[in-house]
Amino acid sequence: MTSYIFKRLLLMIPTLFGVLLLTFVVIQFVPGGPVEQMVSQLQGREAGGEGAQASRSDYRGRQGLSPKQVEEIKTLYGFDKPAHERFWLMLKSFAKLDLGQSFYQRKAVWDLIKEKLPVSISLGLWTFFISYLIAVPLGVAKAVRAGSRFDLVTTLLVLIGYAIPGFVLGVALLVIFGGQLQWFPLRGLTSSNWEELSWGARIVDYLWHITLPVVAMVLGSFAVTAMLTKNAFLEEIRKQYVMTARAKGLSERQVLWKHIFRNALIPIVTGFPSAFIGAFFTGSLLIETLFSLDGLGLLSYESVIRRDYPVVLGTLYLFTLIGLVTKLISDLCYVWVDPRVKFD
Repeated sequence: MTSYIFKRLLLMIPTLFGVLLLTFVVIQFVPGGPVEQMVSQLQGREAGGEGAQASRSDYRGRQGLSPKQVEEIKTLYGFDKPAHERFWLMLKSFAKLDLGQSFYQRKAVWDLIKEKLPVSISLGLWTFFISYLIAVPLGVAKAVRAGSRFDLVTTLLVLIGYAIPGFVLGVALLVIFGGQLQWFPLRGLTSSNWEELSWGARIVDYLWHITLPVVAMVLGSFAVTAMLTKNAFLEEIRKQYVMTARAKGLSERQVLWKHIFRNALIPIVTGFPSAFIGAFFTGSLLIETLFSLDGLGLLSYESVIRRDYPVVLGTLYLFTLIGLVTKLISDLCYVWVDPRVKFD
């Protein structure tokens, strides 16, 4: 086990290196970088569509600025160094967990992540727990009543919910419950006077604001888990040890919860770490944009649009590292849930 963990940790290094290298190379060929945007701003122009990369000297936006001014701008953003030198400096900073400083917000990337993290944590935690609290009992009930009208109706409803994109559902919820009925707020995670409220009123206000975004994210997210739970239970129900347990006179409740439950939950439990982390960092961009929630998804999107490369690369490095560690934890959960699994 120790040697396996050590090997997996070592494999994270080339994986991280490959992800960062590929992204860094792509960035070098993306038009409209920070140098071009700054030049366009200085000339009173918009910084879109005049694209060429930072190293091109024939970029039209540079007309009217002296070469010295252009070099000063390149030095300001660190583009006065060769690409390989900038990549090496970035790797050394990342190795020390220094994610750099934003070009436009003049803040450390770590500080920006800390500012946006509460919103993503709110969405992620509620989505994760509500999804599993609905999906697992529903999947068990569907497996026990497989082929019944309940199974067919719930399958139809689950598939309809899964087929509706969260963004489309969010728009419908906003129009109906936020606009027409005015039962819920249209934007934000808290009200403007949240600091003045009592603790009880703050909790109610927070839940009032988070309801629609969470409903929009949950409706389609539990479908896969529910169907996976159902199929896992059905597979275990048909095995020989279940027939043996029934032959011994055990009740269906004892057979289900004492014999089937642990084995059937192996694929579900081992997916907990990935689902838990993924709820924070995936699938929330459109929801955050729609409900004006300033979280990590919106931060990453705006950074890409504005060519804020330190934020893009810093968040990518952090998310990739978290993803690799989460994958390792998921694999180790197999041994924890089922001691029969041996990595060697």
